[in-house]
Amino acid sequence: MRYDLVIFDNDGVLVDSEPISNTILAGYLTELGHPTSYEDSLRDYMGAAIHRVHDLIGERTGQRLPADFDEILHARVFAAFERELEAVAGVTELLKQLVVDGVPYCVASSGSHERIRVGHRTTHLDGWFRDENIFSAEDVGRGKPAPDLFLHAAARMGVAPERCVVVEDSRLGVQAARAAGMDVYGFTAMTPEERLVGANGFFGDMRELLALLG
Repeated sequence: MRYDLVIFDNDGVLVDSEPISNTILAGYLTELGHPTSYEDSLRDYMGAAIHRVHDLIGERTGQRLPADFDEILHARVFAAFERELEAVAGVTELLKQLVVDGVPYCVASSGSHERIRVGHRTTHLDGWFRDENIFSAEDVGRGKPAPDLFLHAAARMGVAPERCVVVEDSRLGVQAARAAGMDVYGFTAMTPEERLVGANGFFGDMRELLALLG
């Protein structure tokens, strides 16, 4: 099947940000008295919007995170991005080929618009994405695993959900894509196949994705 729209997740798919952001998140939560390992952070928060962190901490401890939690976390993450962040290997070549083939694409991320833009500027992917094809959970209120973000992206791009394919590397992202009625391919560079249940296929290198897209 040739798809009419490719929807990319951002963190871990376009930019190699998950090791950085989850290390910082785990450390900050631990600092605040909520012991969290890097593995805990990947399991519980990878692919999720920031409200999930507040929700789970509240459910588990009955406590609220500080009012400035988001601001401090983002400042730490953005500073680390500017020092360390790189694009996922093969992404630029993949985007070039999609343009050559005339296949529309966009990004739909649980991260904020600011986070997306900081990551793209740092990794020089900003030339590949305009405001018109960048979508954030900020736009819809409910992040993954709810389907809202992907449905919003498809609607704004003028493509029916069943003609879209999502590229994801998180369990929550795969669930959101399936709930939206879209095909989804799981990127296994960081996440094993067994954690991406429901994906239509799997790939561990961006060079393999073009074949899956048909």
